[in-house]
Amino acid sequence: MAQQDTEQQYTGVLPVDDEGFVVDTEDCEERETAYRERGSVRPVTVVGNPVLHKECRDVTEFDAELASLVDDMFASQRAAEGVGLAANQIGVDLKVFVYDCPDDDGARHTGVICNPVLEELPAGDRSLDESNEGCLSVPTAYAPLARPDYAVVTGRDERGNEIRVRGTGYFARCLQHETDHLYGYLYIDRLSKRERKDALRQMEEGTPRYETVPNS
Repeated sequence: MAQQDTEQQYTGVLPVDDEGFVVDTEDCEERETAYRERGSVRPVTVVGNPVLHKECRDVTEFDAELASLVDDMFASQRAAEGVGLAANQIGVDLKVFVYDCPDDDGARHTGVICNPVLEELPAGDRSLDESNEGCLSVPTAYAPLARPDYAVVTGRDERGNEIRVRGTGYFARCLQHETDHLYGYLYIDRLSKRERKDALRQMEEGTPRYETVPNS
């Protein structure tokens, strides 16, 4: 497949494969760097902040303001050493998340999804992965959580183009985790009461390695 021109590469418009999925594994370092260097780091909101516990608004304007937000999200994600970041994790009530995440085969995936919808897949297309999960909004806490090891998300890129993204393993977990955020769910909401209490205890006892927004 021919490489896109420079402007397309660095604004997040990605090529599409023969099955209609975006090719988000090409030029990851260059694209992530371009976003991040335009952006500014923002502090991360943590569990208890109201913006994390309600469904976000759909993105309806694919404009310069959105592009600036995306840049800030990549900058904030890198500063916090995360692999995915939803807009409400930096206090913005919009359905958009960014990711820079490896899959279980070591392939790096980098991109932007607005208004994501997680597709319901036949049970035969997936199996459960019970790996540990963590969250920048629940800093220093981890817990095992069963999620499907394959995920497909539909939505739009930051220019408003319709896109379809798929992931396996760790990247599938990232796609599901970040989509959850935009509908008001944290991963600890999917845990048992005992497991959630333990995760919150881990958070209370730990010290975040990045700036967070204190809950009033």
